[in-house]
Amino acid sequence: MLRTLRIVAYAAVIAGVACVPAFAQSAPSRLDTIVSKGTLRVGMTGDYRPFTFLNKESSRFEGFDVDMAEALGKALGVKVEFVHTSWPTLMKDFEADKFDIATGGVSITLDRQKKGYFSTPIMREGKTPIARCGDVEKFQTIADIDKPDVHVIVNPGGTNERFARAHLKSAQIAVHPDNVTIFDQIAAGKADLMMTDSSETRFQQKLHPGVLCAVHPDKPFDFAEKAIWMQRDYPLKEFVDQWLHISRENGSYQAIYAKYFN
Repeated sequence: MLRTLRIVAYAAVIAGVACVPAFAQSAPSRLDTIVSKGTLRVGMTGDYRPFTFLNKESSRFEGFDVDMAEALGKALGVKVEFVHTSWPTLMKDFEADKFDIATGGVSITLDRQKKGYFSTPIMREGKTPIARCGDVEKFQTIADIDKPDVHVIVNPGGTNERFARAHLKSAQIAVHPDNVTIFDQIAAGKADLMMTDSSETRFQQKLHPGVLCAVHPDKPFDFAEKAIWMQRDYPLKEFVDQWLHISRENGSYQAIYAKYFN
């Protein structure tokens, strides 16, 4: 009797193991779906230079993360379809599965991590001010900025606004809806400064030479990393991480980086 029970139990285990591959194969991964459909849907805001910029004349996206997404699509052997989103609606659009990945200067946050996977970090940086060049010494610390007579400008819905509201209790905070023209507001004297990612302050300093200056971009106020935000699919994450690793080793990542940041 005991021998019979052991045989039955062993057969049940074997049957269970045999069922696992069949079950796994019945649900294709998102990676498989992307490859079979031949399209990678990439969500981006188009208002965060040099990472992403929607050129209204050509209706095409341009920037560092645009080139990176095209390189990823080439590695996958699929075409890239860019999906226009915004910082205030990014999370909602991600949850609605409007795109497979989101990129374009997307920072790693725990709230976003709850909804999907992040690739290995593409870039490490943090929040730092950008102001008119004559005012750089006035805004070295959070305490220097957090004063009633200081006007801070933010773009809505992203990590820049969250950082400003979390750290500033006395300064005046104004929301400007257009992240492309927001720096012109500082140059024109309509705001004193903006706190944003150090990479963006360096880029905007190049666009406004002698007018706008990044404030200690090498020593930002906090720590942050940018990455590719993906729908929750482990095979897709593994592929993207391996592609990033190879891109860094063969120099293709450095070539794209140098085009926009050097």
